[in-house]
Amino acid sequence: MDFSPSTLETSCTPLAQAVAQAFSADGALARTEADFRPRAGQTEMALAVARTIEVGGVLVAEAGTGVGKTFSYLVPALLSGERVLLSTATKALQDQLFARDLPRLAQALGVPVRMALLKGRGSYLCLHRLEQARQEGMAHDGSVAAELARMELWAQATRTGDLAELPGLDERSAVLPLVTSTRENCLGSACSRFRQCHVNQARREALAADVVVVNHHLFFADQAVRESGMAELLPTVRVVVFDEAHQLNETGVLFLGTQLGTGQLLDFARDLLAAGMQRARGMADWQGLCAKLERAARDLRLLASHAAPGARLAWTDGVPEGLAAHAWHAALDQVQQACGLCLQSLDVVQDMAPDFLRLRERGAALGAAVQHFAGPCAEGAVRWADAGLQLRLVEAPLDIAEAMRARLPAPLAPAEPEGAPSGWQDATGRAWIFTSATLGSDDRLRWFTEPCGLEDAQVLRVQSPFDYATQAALYVPRGLPSPSDPAHCPLLARWVGDAAERLGGRTLVLTTTLKALRLIGEALQQRFSGAQRIEVLVQGQGAKRRLMERFRAAEGAGRPGCILVASATFWEGFDVPGDALQMVVIDKLPFPPPGDPLVQARSERLKQAGRSPFKDHALPEAAVALKQGAGRLIRHESDRGVLVVGDTRLLTMGYGKRLLAALPPMRRLESEEDFSEVLAALTRTSTTDRSCP
Repeated sequence: MDFSPSTLETSCTPLAQAVAQAFSADGALARTEADFRPRAGQTEMALAVARTIEVGGVLVAEAGTGVGKTFSYLVPALLSGERVLLSTATKALQDQLFARDLPRLAQALGVPVRMALLKGRGSYLCLHRLEQARQEGMAHDGSVAAELARMELWAQATRTGDLAELPGLDERSAVLPLVTSTRENCLGSACSRFRQCHVNQARREALAADVVVVNHHLFFADQAVRESGMAELLPTVRVVVFDEAHQLNETGVLFLGTQLGTGQLLDFARDLLAAGMQRARGMADWQGLCAKLERAARDLRLLASHAAPGARLAWTDGVPEGLAAHAWHAALDQVQQACGLCLQSLDVVQDMAPDFLRLRERGAALGAAVQHFAGPCAEGAVRWADAGLQLRLVEAPLDIAEAMRARLPAPLAPAEPEGAPSGWQDATGRAWIFTSATLGSDDRLRWFTEPCGLEDAQVLRVQSPFDYATQAALYVPRGLPSPSDPAHCPLLARWVGDAAERLGGRTLVLTTTLKALRLIGEALQQRFSGAQRIEVLVQGQGAKRRLMERFRAAEGAGRPGCILVASATFWEGFDVPGDALQMVVIDKLPFPPPGDPLVQARSERLKQAGRSPFKDHALPEAAVALKQGAGRLIRHESDRGVLVVGDTRLLTMGYGKRLLAALPPMRRLESEEDFSEVLAALTRTSTTDRSCP
């Protein structure tokens, strides 16, 4: 299908005309948005979305940084007058869409629309659990008690119960598990506060809304358990948009599988003890039962105590790697027996209160999960154990292709009316749009479309409008050792320190492993300890939101510059336009860890299909991750900066050309002298008079 603006504008459909007019130089956006200016790529994507909405089907649109993809899908969605479901990867983008972008655009376009925000249970205050929280042992801790008192005061004023509205709430707060519900412990309609329940209120508003904003976690959680209200909502929606769609597959495989965590067992024991002592004291030895279950859960966790925190233990021969089979099965039996004893006592009291009935259901589900993991892995799935503060057992499909195909609009049959476009189109007119700044490294975006079951979807790639050759430069220091050399991290840290000192901070270091995060972070903090001019921030030493705020604040006059060393989630969603960030350093090429069980299973499947695990999996994964990391550098037309990749394989290995092609077309720096000139130019840069690097 031709998605060029000229072709789509001449289609003369009312929606295409309205969209083209909205994005024109004298349109609604130009009149209401101070920073708006027509961009060909943005209009092209908006018209492609409009066309998909009109005829139905599936569109996959990769829109480079700066295209303005949010407006590209929101404008046609709002002008279409259809019911729309918007799904994002993060709660932060959910809040931005609902609180800022949607109301602003609806007003600019003059479109009356009812909007609703729907999140998972853990995002809402549970009034029932708030009432019970004071009886928890943790509630008597000083900091927890103060936070709980603040929560109780806020509960009297909030209408939505959305915890994101509570100022200064740390997402790691120990209060949150006490005042939020889970699918396992929610009492449902039997709850005494059911009519005032914030979760149910959000669902009711979603069912009545024209535009509903959800997140990928909620979407897939509902597909797995059919409990959040999405199963009722989705069939009534004609248009579904997935923003930040590059996270869909990894989010989906976790929710569409089976999981059991020792934390779930401990939570169950805690809730059972509280309910038993409050409502059925003397009816069972609640303390003894719960102590037995807690001991069994902790013994299970201790079996994996040899594993590094965050490690994924492969599980291919009946037990997770490094564990003795007899000890593993004995530990599972111990958990199974403890769950069985709890269920026997709950059978006696389950009719006494709704809490006991729900606990009975939870205990049965936990027992079934233990029994499942005691048996063989399902065909076509992969099993592993996550080692952390708790031990989490996971069995998941290798991708979400089958699950997505079952829900997508059907592809056209081979025989179609003359002139009909080929590919995905739905007779009922349903339209599904998938978009992100990074979806692959080839024209068909196979990195994204294959695991999501979208091989036959219409594909559109819109390039970034930024002038990367002028705004950015790429440098690979040739003097660094191989990433496999133990000296790599210390020497890279020294190199970064020298460069960042000249730049006055303004540096983001992205690491591919937690080990590199620790080594580089410690080295830089030691170097700049006591320095007044540069502050070194390290992921894990504070909440992500506060680290981001502190880094952005470094642009202010009189503040020390910042170096932020981060991994994982900071590779995307970290947006710092302006002078506060002018150098991004990636420690090494971000290939997926070969020992990861999911990576191994996917590689084995490719081998069996006669394909190359490296060329068809590892290399595309690295290209997408590298592109995501590089995308942190230039966020605005006036930004200037330099990208540093501390891995000479980018220049010396044959596959380096493919990885370089995935990056934005930055100017290549060939020597330390060229790099020094760039730093000098950036150092002279100011917000009012910027020179090219």
